[in-house]
Amino acid sequence: MSQYAETAPPPGETPDLPPVDALIVVDVQAAFVTGDGAVPAAARLVDRTADLLARARRDGALVVHLQNDGEPGAEDELHTPGWELHHPVEPGPRELVIRKPHDDGFEETALGTVLADAGVRAIAVCGVMSEMCVYATARTALARDYRVVVPHDAHATQDVPAAPGISEAVPAATVSRVAAYALGSDAETTVRASDVTFAAPVPAPPVG
Repeated sequence: MSQYAETAPPPGETPDLPPVDALIVVDVQAAFVTGDGAVPAAARLVDRTADLLARARRDGALVVHLQNDGEPGAEDELHTPGWELHHPVEPGPRELVIRKPHDDGFEETALGTVLADAGVRAIAVCGVMSEMCVYATARTALARDYRVVVPHDAHATQDVPAAPGISEAVPAATVSRVAAYALGSDAETTVRASDVTFAAPVPAPPVG
């Protein structure tokens, strides 16, 4: 059985989640989901993120694609084929791309302002890499008092190679699980992408 195989929850135990009003798609770029550099769970990740995108658009949620600007020589180097977003973007008032220079999607970007202006209160975070950009972005969202959902089958990473005298190789699925667990009990990390529901954000009324 594949390390990425999933089992359905027992009858009656499918979570009934309140909707989120924003979807943050982290670094789903060509370098990480296609070709030799793709994460081991790339096919699953692309399938789940595409489904989340379709449902978020349908239900009026805010969609933000984060796009990492890699350093020169990196597989996601700026304006190279690996840097391009994998999923087509449907630009509009509720879907946009935010380029980022750091793991944390909030650091030195407009993400915080965009979410606040839209009236977002709950977000789903998906993409790559689980223990780096997904974790860092979700962690800051929690610190800013957002409700954060990180569906376990919609984020992925690479295997950690063996380190002689330290450990054997660590499978990517284990790395992803540990990264999500490290977010703590305030994040919802054991739900499936198919359990996530969406609603349109409601901006706060103007003051005065």
